[in-house]
Amino acid sequence: MSVGDTYRIGVIGCGLIGQKRVKAFNPAQLVACADLQEDRASALARLTAVPEKVFISSDWKTVIQRDDVDIVIVSTTNKMLATITLAAVKAGKHVLVEKPAALSADELKPVIEIAQQNQCLVRVGFNHRYHPALIKARAIYESGVLGDMMFVRGRYGHGGRIGYDKEWRADPTLSGGGELIDQGVHLIDLSRWFLGDFAQVTGFAHTYFWKMPVDDNGFMLLRTTDNKTAFLHVSCTEWKNLFSFEIYGRDAKLHIEGLGGSYGTERLTYYKMLPQMGPPETTIWEYPMGDNSWKLEFEAFLEDIRLARQPSANLQDAQAALAVVEAIYKESGYDHHPQST
Repeated sequence: MSVGDTYRIGVIGCGLIGQKRVKAFNPAQLVACADLQEDRASALARLTAVPEKVFISSDWKTVIQRDDVDIVIVSTTNKMLATITLAAVKAGKHVLVEKPAALSADELKPVIEIAQQNQCLVRVGFNHRYHPALIKARAIYESGVLGDMMFVRGRYGHGGRIGYDKEWRADPTLSGGGELIDQGVHLIDLSRWFLGDFAQVTGFAHTYFWKMPVDDNGFMLLRTTDNKTAFLHVSCTEWKNLFSFEIYGRDAKLHIEGLGGSYGTERLTYYKMLPQMGPPETTIWEYPMGDNSWKLEFEAFLEDIRLARQPSANLQDAQAALAVVEAIYKESGYDHHPQST
């Protein structure tokens, strides 16, 4: 598929996230890009040394049809994620699709089927797994020193901005929901990563502040079959950006705070229970560098392709996260939540 060791990449959706994606790999790999606003595709091409060699279009199908595209990155509104990914795997392309990967879990069923048939790999953009504090936390977890898992507690929020209620994320036909399907799927994914699948889902989504038909706060209580529990809250009425994720084992606790930038310095604290209990032994790691999770995630995807291995954050993970979101929207009476078409 590739020329030498270089995979040729097409990007569909050239807004802020599309730009982040291109900056996360060697821009020389970019061969095609498409956006409904063609000037945004042109701007993305200008990130390369020779933008005139990058194919530019306002029609996403033209990117997928190209023989010189090996990997497709899909960074559109939520409404189009599954549609474009399905077309890409039908064309034999590997795909990195942004979370939540679809409007509903059912939308992903044909994508999974065709991707398997055509031996195409699809990674879902759960880039939080690649933040350094989460990478370190996962390594500590896998070492077994936390003991048996008990529960996680997570909070993730931002304050919106003027006009937030007029943006595409506030339109359920484009987004599939509000804060729960936006930042919520990150917390759900991280919780499943440490606790496993959730058999019992309860929660509440509500619009408290923003005048929009989607939720601005989501509350979740999720349990596995053996009662490992995730207690999660996501919000776009946080006012001061916040990320906090705590992982509790019988023998120790991990606490990840901050994601860099406006979320504050990324930090991991390891609290080790002592035999006599009392104040724990405490170790702190800080990561003041910029966010390189996008780069690490893409490098992992290239390794997935090289080894022909299933990505660690895949369509099944997205399906599981969306099933939680849909159950809570149903419980909360959000009848506007779109079904797959």
